Amino acid sequence: MCMTIKDKYIDPFTDFGFKHIFGKEENKHLLISFLNDLLDIDDKIIDIEYRNLEKMGLNIIDRRAIFDVFCTDTKNNHFIVELQRSKQRYFKDRALYYTSFPIQEQSHRGDWDYELRKVFFVGILDFVMDEKSDDYITKVKLINTKTKDIFYDKLSYYYLEMPKFKKQEEELSSHLEYWLYYLNNLTDTIEIPKKLKDDKVIIDAFKVAEFLALDKDAKWSYQQDLKRRLDYKPVME
Repeated sequence: MCMTIKDKYIDPFTDFGFKHIFGKEENKHLLISFLNDLLDIDDKIIDIEYRNLEKMGLNIIDRRAIFDVFCTDTKNNHFIVELQRSKQRYFKDRALYYTSFPIQEQSHRGDWDYELRKVFFVGILDFVMDEKSDDYITKVKLINTKTKDIFYDKLSYYYLEMPKFKKQEEELSSHLEYWLYYLNNLTDTIEIPKKLKDDKVIIDAFKVAEFLALDKDAKWSYQQDLKRRLDYKPVME
């Protein structure tokens, strides 16, 4: 059955919507912009290469992992971006498990000194993970528990708890906040907010997300994905 889509823009919190905006080659400048705004990195990402989203274990019986978005930059640093719609008891464990795959695949046969490239995990959460804090961004690294200095800087986790981001258009003060506002308000948007109209990347993100701009097959795929999301919501509630 075909659904009637009344929204102008697709829902970025559906699997289809998220991957359509951030996971396609022709839209990779959007992901690059988002990651450069979010991540604490000295050298900004210039270009990325999307990688195989399915990662197998070391043995045939090992559990596989399927990422939402997985890419590397020109310095061969690894980036995993995951959308999580429903609260998951062991999401932190899942994040750690996922980052083990790009770490393992960096091993070399023969002479190898164990040098690794950086691995970044970004979790965009449509739920509150930590009820004790109002911070909508949580950044995690390995630290020396005594000195609080960073012990290892090549493994980083970023968790975005989107329900905690409540800023209105007039309160936005950074480009990252433009992105977070875009994600939280996309499906309710009819006219692009005035404050965002002069930002070329954000404007591109709105254009990419227009439902009527999708081809017939993409519209069908999105409708089915949206139906699953709408059906799932009351079950969780």
